Amino acid sequence: MMNDHQFEDPEIPETEEVTHPETEVGFLSEAFSQGLPVPKGAPPPPILVVFPLSAAVPFPGLIMPVLAEARDEAEVMEKALAQGRYVGLLYRPGEPKNGKLRSKDFAAMGVVAEVLKRIRLPDGNSNYLCRGVRRFEIKRFVRLRPVPVAKVTYPEDIYPAGPETEALARNVLSLSQKIASHQPNLGEGFSLAAINMEPAGNLADFVAAYLIRQVEEKQSVLEMLDVRERLHWVDESLTRELVTLELGDRIQTEIREKVEQQQKEYFLREQIKIIRRELGEEMEPQERDREMFLQRLQEQEYPEEVEAKVREEVERLSTIPPISPEYPGVRNYLEWLTELPWCKSSEDRIDVDQAEKILDRDHYGLQEAKERILEFLGVRKIRPEHTGPILCFSGPPGVGKTSLGMAIAEATGRSFERMSLGGMRDEAEIKGHRRTYIGALPGRILQMLRRAGTNNPVIVLDEIDKVGKDFRGDPASALLEVLDPEQNHTFLDLYMDVPFDLSKVMFLATANVLHTIPGPLRDRMEVIELPGYVTAEKVQIARRHLLPRQMQRHGLASSRLKLPVASLRHVVSAYTREAGVRGLEKSLASVCRKRTLEIARGKRPKPEVKADLLEKYLGPPRFLDDRIRLRPEVGVALGLAYTSYGGDLLEIECARHSGNGRVHFTGSLGDVMTESCRIAHGFLRTQAERLGLTEEDFAKSDLHIHFPAGAVPKDGPSAGITIACAMLSRLTGTKLKARLGMTGEITLTGQVLPIGGVREKVLTAKRRGIKQIILPVENERDVRILDPAWTQGLQFVYAGHFHDVLEVAFGARFKGVSENRG
Repeated sequence: MMNDHQFEDPEIPETEEVTHPETEVGFLSEAFSQGLPVPKGAPPPPILVVFPLSAAVPFPGLIMPVLAEARDEAEVMEKALAQGRYVGLLYRPGEPKNGKLRSKDFAAMGVVAEVLKRIRLPDGNSNYLCRGVRRFEIKRFVRLRPVPVAKVTYPEDIYPAGPETEALARNVLSLSQKIASHQPNLGEGFSLAAINMEPAGNLADFVAAYLIRQVEEKQSVLEMLDVRERLHWVDESLTRELVTLELGDRIQTEIREKVEQQQKEYFLREQIKIIRRELGEEMEPQERDREMFLQRLQEQEYPEEVEAKVREEVERLSTIPPISPEYPGVRNYLEWLTELPWCKSSEDRIDVDQAEKILDRDHYGLQEAKERILEFLGVRKIRPEHTGPILCFSGPPGVGKTSLGMAIAEATGRSFERMSLGGMRDEAEIKGHRRTYIGALPGRILQMLRRAGTNNPVIVLDEIDKVGKDFRGDPASALLEVLDPEQNHTFLDLYMDVPFDLSKVMFLATANVLHTIPGPLRDRMEVIELPGYVTAEKVQIARRHLLPRQMQRHGLASSRLKLPVASLRHVVSAYTREAGVRGLEKSLASVCRKRTLEIARGKRPKPEVKADLLEKYLGPPRFLDDRIRLRPEVGVALGLAYTSYGGDLLEIECARHSGNGRVHFTGSLGDVMTESCRIAHGFLRTQAERLGLTEEDFAKSDLHIHFPAGAVPKDGPSAGITIACAMLSRLTGTKLKARLGMTGEITLTGQVLPIGGVREKVLTAKRRGIKQIILPVENERDVRILDPAWTQGLQFVYAGHFHDVLEVAFGARFKGVSENRG
């Protein structure tokens, strides 16, 4: 632009080579700059050869170079020279469509210019030095090709009467001088020329040419014939430009002062270091700590709020004597501020195929959980900023909940941290302690982030169902802020007192049961249930993972110990009875220890340990396929239950003795289960006649219901039909069908209501040798989604009323009752 030049002598040497592009406006002639009449030659003709300018706007009285690069541009200038040295300079924005000029592509008004000199450039192009003479307005184009020619008129400037024009001219002159003071490249010549510029219209043109940046705005000024309107427009543009320049200068001043202060401090500190080193003096503890923390600010990136806090605390530290009790507290706070990974993230390298291989490598089975994890990782890969629900793995111990979190961390390339929430009762463990307390520390969330070294690790919140609550607060409520994607980007630890962004952390949770998790906290998580493993899966897990790991830990080569599949199956069925595989791993570890001891004593046992030799290593079998239990006697029914450790098979016993119609129950039963006993008794009593019983069977005898393993608390409504069957078996003296398990809630009218934990109960039934299962009819949908390997070999009967249970449980004796229940 033209404000890039200094004013020079307006005389044009004959040998001068002009290399300015057409976007640069040249210099004023001496006569024009002093407000004197410009010498005129022949008057401009009514028909002009038009030279299109694509990136500049000409003004009357200004000298500007016009570069003719293309062949057709040079032809236009040569044509103009041949017809009297006048050429019409006209703004044409952009490039012509399809390379063809159209009349509507040109602006409406331009400047007729006198070609003063042609300068041939080394690259073969020509530069024409032109002086603007006056405005012209296009009436019509005579032709556009090969050389644009137009019929034009020459309008005069309009000077309205009144003092406003003079006032605007003075304001424009003042603004132009202020702007020139912000742009040293304009020099003093610009201000001198502006002061001597007359009349006011010429001043507006002069200032617009040099100080207005946008080409479209310059063209608007050129097209304004009303001088007052022209001055007003230029006044507004200059005001905007001045505001922008002043703002830029202020910003630059602030930055320069900040940089100069930092450089000054750095220089002085370095001088102090050198002086002390030369004198052999050691730095004071305060100075040493100050240098350390300020050095960390230089080496690492911190948010502005954190950086300001560090500098404030460093200054405070400098005023505290090292022997003061307050000094360690401030220093410890500074260490936490500077060591937390505020802006340090590890790069995600999510490869879904690789993640699937890692999950299959570390976990056998669990297809539903693996599929959901892969979906979760797939969404994170496509949309890294995705803030979906927190995954919560729910299931009994030993099914691989925590190890799934470790696999996710490995698949994403993130650090892995684990926090056990079991028994936590103080919310300060999550939110931190206030610094007013002695020994205060941040919460465990920020402690794990400091340990991980990045602000986006995988954090597993273990045992989230066992969070406590007392007078010190409610940690579960504190976790709401941590696990809520809408809040955790400004997580405020009470110790740090500076918000930390937890939105990049991948939180996972584990739980054994869900009913103990508070509703609002559970609402923030998506539950993935891990019910446990069947025998075939446990055998494969032992063969692929558990046995090789224990052999490696005990220093056993594969040639020293071999357990065939039959032996592993015997360990699973006779020595462990659980949903997970922890007990199985302990049994395998026992085998490895005893084999290691044999080798240490110099013995050379055969590598293969067959099933009949396991008793030597593990002792007598702990669990047997007891036929008395699977073929229950009179008054005994097998019920399926759900516990925090998976499913379980309960042997519910009923005894009868003389009395007055009451029901007794033992076995550490909860309120809900005792109510189930009374409901089952009440229903059978109302159906006595239909079931072949008399009123005396109830009125003159008491029933005693007992649940074995009395030290274990039991509760829940799902044992209703099992209790009713045990009572009916005792009252009628009829045994229940062998290998039959059942679960379902019963009402006083005999309706069988749906229950939960179907998956765990089915797995337990399969492990314990049950062949037939009675379930509520509404739980049929839960069975349909189970893995076929879990339901293979099991027969399911769905009951909507207790009468549907009778024929299946007792055989033909109650067939008529079942058929005529209505």
